[in-house]
Amino acid sequence: MSNELVIDVQPNEIVIALLDNKQLVEISKEKSNIQFAVGDIYLGKVKKIMPGLNAAFVDVGYEKDAFLHYLDLGHQFLTLNKFLQQALARKGRGISISKMKLEEDIDKNGKITDVLKSGQYILVQVAKEPISTKGPRLCSEISLAGRNIVLMPFANKVSISQKLKSTEEKSRLKQLLQSIKPKNYGVIVRTVAEGKRVAELDKELRGLIERWENSFLNIREINPPSLVLGEMNRTTAILRDILNSSFENIYVNDAAAAADIKQYISSIAPEKEKIVKHVKGDLPIFDQLGIDKQIKSSFGKTVSFKSGAYLIIEHTEAFHVIDVNSGNRSKAGNDQETNALEVNMAAAEEVARQLRLRDMGGIIVVDFIDMHSAENRHKLFEKMKEMMSKDRTKHNILPLSKFGLMQITRQRVRPEMNVAVQEKCPTCQGTGEISPAVLLTDQIEDQLASLVEKTPEKQFILKVHPFVAAYINQGFFKTLRRQWQATYKIKLKVKAIPSYDLMMYRFSDKDNRRIK
Repeated sequence: MSNELVIDVQPNEIVIALLDNKQLVEISKEKSNIQFAVGDIYLGKVKKIMPGLNAAFVDVGYEKDAFLHYLDLGHQFLTLNKFLQQALARKGRGISISKMKLEEDIDKNGKITDVLKSGQYILVQVAKEPISTKGPRLCSEISLAGRNIVLMPFANKVSISQKLKSTEEKSRLKQLLQSIKPKNYGVIVRTVAEGKRVAELDKELRGLIERWENSFLNIREINPPSLVLGEMNRTTAILRDILNSSFENIYVNDAAAAADIKQYISSIAPEKEKIVKHVKGDLPIFDQLGIDKQIKSSFGKTVSFKSGAYLIIEHTEAFHVIDVNSGNRSKAGNDQETNALEVNMAAAEEVARQLRLRDMGGIIVVDFIDMHSAENRHKLFEKMKEMMSKDRTKHNILPLSKFGLMQITRQRVRPEMNVAVQEKCPTCQGTGEISPAVLLTDQIEDQLASLVEKTPEKQFILKVHPFVAAYINQGFFKTLRRQWQATYKIKLKVKAIPSYDLMMYRFSDKDNRRIK
C-alpha cells in the first residue's frame, strides 16, 4: 500500500486529496479564513440555559449560538472554571496547573443549572463544526492533539490507544508517560507512538504543555467571544494524524506551502522530508495528476465500480441510502449466488471508499444484492469491516439483516463533502442554443476591453480550451494575443485548460484569482 497527498493551494481555499495506490479516497476543502474548526478552543459566553435539554447555548462568535450539553462538560469542569477565573484575574502571569488543587468531579447525573448561569464566561472546544442550519457543537473536556500523544489538562491519567496490540508495549508506554508527565495533566497515547523513545515523547509533551500555558498569558486582554487556541490547519492536521512509512509523495503547487509542510515534516518525521515535491506548470495540479477526472467520476448519484456494476447513492434528511446493482454483468459458468457474492465484495470496497470520500455521516443503509448462504453473508460482513478499518472516523457496522440490508453509523464532525458533477452548460446556460463559434474571439476581446476599463489590473490570465488557446497564439508576431496586448496596453497570458468546454473562457488576475 502506498499513499500520496496532493495539495492544491488557491488564493481563497486549500483542497487536499489523499490517494491510496493512486486511487482517490479522501478529499477535503479548507477556506483560507476558516473558523470554528474541530479542536479550536474559544472563550465563550453563556447566552441561554435550557433546563429541559440539560444544555446551554454559548456565544463563540458564530452567527448562531453553539450547543453545549451537560454530559460534554467533562468531569473536571469545576477545576477548568476555577483555572479560567484565575487566568482572567491575573495579567501577564501564567498559572501552573501542576500546583492547583483539583476540585471534585461534577455529578454525571447533575443538572446544567447547577454549574452554569447566563452571562458566565466559559472555556469551550469545538467538537463538531457548523453543519447545515446548526451552529457548532461544543465540549469543555479540553484536549490538545500532538503527533504521538494527546494532552488532557486536569485529567491526571494515562490512557493507551486500543489499536496497540502488544501488552508489553502498552505497559512500557504507560509507565514511561506516568514517569514524565506533570501532575494534573492527563495523556492519551496514540497508536503511532509505538516504539518511540522517552526523549521524543518528553519533547512533544513539554511542547504541548507550553502551548497550552502560553495561550492564557494574555487572556485577560481578550474580548469574549474570541479564539484562545486554534487547531493547526487541515493540511498539517492530516499529516500529523496519518503520516507513516507508506507515504511516498506529497505534491504541492505552492512554493511557500511546500516549504512550510517540509519544515513541519522535518520536526515529526525527518526521514520523510524528501517526499514533499513542489509541482510547477501552467495546468492546475489536479489536472496534471489526473485527480480532477477521479473527482468527476466518483461524485454523483450513480457510481460505477466493476464490470458494469454500480452504486446508486441517495441522501435524505434522516439517513443515506446506497443501492448495489450488478448492471448487465454476467459470467458464464457462475451461478447467481456466486455472482452476487463477487459483486457485493467489490461493492463493499467501493462503499467504504465513498463514505470516506464524501465524508458521509449519521446512518447509512446499504442494500446489497440478496444472498441465500449464511456463510457468504458473513464473508461480506467481514469484508466490510476490513475495508472500513482504514477509516479514521468513529463508525459501527451491523451484520446483514434478513432483508439483505447493512446498517452503518459514522460520526460526522464536519459538513459532508459534495461536488456537483451535473452542471449547467457554461456555453448555452441551459438554453440548448449557442452563439456562433466564429464570434468567440470577438466576445473574449469585448470582455477584455470591459475589464481593462473597469479594473486597475494591467496583467491578465485568459483560461480557454486548448484548441482556442492554439488559435489565439497562432503565428509569431501577429498573434491575437499580441494584438490585444498592444491595443489595451496590458500583459496577457493565455492558459490552456483541458477540462474547459470548447466555448468556455475565464479571466483571472496575475495572482490567479478569477475576475467575474
